[in-house]
Amino acid sequence: MKQGIFKIIENTPLTETVYRMRLVGDTGAITASGQFVNLLLSGRFLRRPISVCDCEGDVLTLVYKVVGQGTAQMSAMRTGDTLDILTGLGNGYDLSASGDRPLLLGGGVGVPPLYMLAKRLIAEGKHVSVILGFNTKDEVFYEEEFRALGADVTVTTVDGSYGVRGFVTNAMESIDYTYFYTCGPEPMLRAVHGASRTGGQLSFEERMGCGFGACMGCSCKTLTGNKRICKEGPVMRKEEILWSEK
Repeated sequence: MKQGIFKIIENTPLTETVYRMRLVGDTGAITASGQFVNLLLSGRFLRRPISVCDCEGDVLTLVYKVVGQGTAQMSAMRTGDTLDILTGLGNGYDLSASGDRPLLLGGGVGVPPLYMLAKRLIAEGKHVSVILGFNTKDEVFYEEEFRALGADVTVTTVDGSYGVRGFVTNAMESIDYTYFYTCGPEPMLRAVHGASRTGGQLSFEERMGCGFGACMGCSCKTLTGNKRICKEGPVMRKEEILWSEK
């Protein structure tokens, strides 16, 4: 974990509620896809955890959804503003388990952390398939960014207004994959867990207090005992998850 001051160089809307923020600062502590950062916002007691979408050189990219006062405050920030950020938080995805044809599944704001994962897997020569799940066409974002990396991209919408009608699991059935990686709301993670036919890793979205393992506020039970989503997670292996206990 490392604390630093980052300067905003972009903060633009991708959809009505989803924004992309790019910042410049010391990104050296960010070592794995799937890690997150913790932002200190003026007047807010608790920091806001945001997943890392991308990290290249000294540029950090965050994609976030406005869901409350904290993220609304973020959306109003301008180029040149600065943020106090803790970086290098959480356990990221293990790329070594992917096999030759990994499948990445993201739901809503679970999409962003899969971008850097896809980029790194493709750089290793893997054939990457990506399924992006949304409720409706107006919520779709980052489809073209994944395509630009060279990934095979499928989009699903619950209402059928774009792409495949239904959920990400509806599109899983026709894809040949060796391993899966996913991030999204818990109902989606449960469904992917049940529908998958290989090993995989799941990244959990969870409310956090401290964000670095001190308060135990985001702990959950696994086959090997209690684990903290912010410290031992947010990424966990398929075989260790006890859904009935979460």
